[in-house]
Amino acid sequence: MSDEDINAQANEKRRKHKAAKDKILAKKVKEGGLLIVHTGKGKGKTTAAMGMVARAIGHGQKVGIVQFVKGKWDTGERVVLEAFPDLVTITAMGEGFTWETQDRARDIAAAEAAWARAKEMILDPANFMVLLDEINIVLRNDYIPIEDVTAFLKDKPKDVNVICTGRNAKAELIDIADLVTEMTEVKHHFRADFKAQAGIEF
Repeated sequence: MSDEDINAQANEKRRKHKAAKDKILAKKVKEGGLLIVHTGKGKGKTTAAMGMVARAIGHGQKVGIVQFVKGKWDTGERVVLEAFPDLVTITAMGEGFTWETQDRARDIAAAEAAWARAKEMILDPANFMVLLDEINIVLRNDYIPIEDVTAFLKDKPKDVNVICTGRNAKAELIDIADLVTEMTEVKHHFRADFKAQAGIEF
């Protein structure tokens, strides 16, 4: 076959592929807020969620963020997002990872306060999106009842998007989610003794 024949064949294949995709997309008519879960042992759960936050900001949409664990971290994303005070509200409620606090009662109190703030943000009609960063960690540790969280999220306002991050998402949360992504670790630089670095981890 000549290059011209190969190109014509490839173009026809793409035309048919596009027609099939257009037919599928024509059936996608639902709109409204999603419940999104980023979980798994791999790196990138919060990073992916922050990317969605940046998209929302780019469209002029308001976002609320509750940090359930990383409250004491001086993160690069917080510095960037604070440049958009009219669009982003960040509430850092966590006191660090459990191996840092070593105080379960204090961790529970911080988680309960963070969940109360999260509910306020989700119910605020001004918010297009609410990020519950590392909520899966406090749920896994049973600091707040999974039943309370799933009941509230199942009945959340229909137009608000909620993102839940953190490894070990509970099955009950996964069951009610619209979108679940599991980050899979293939290789991690921590195992080669790299420390957490600004711009990479925080």
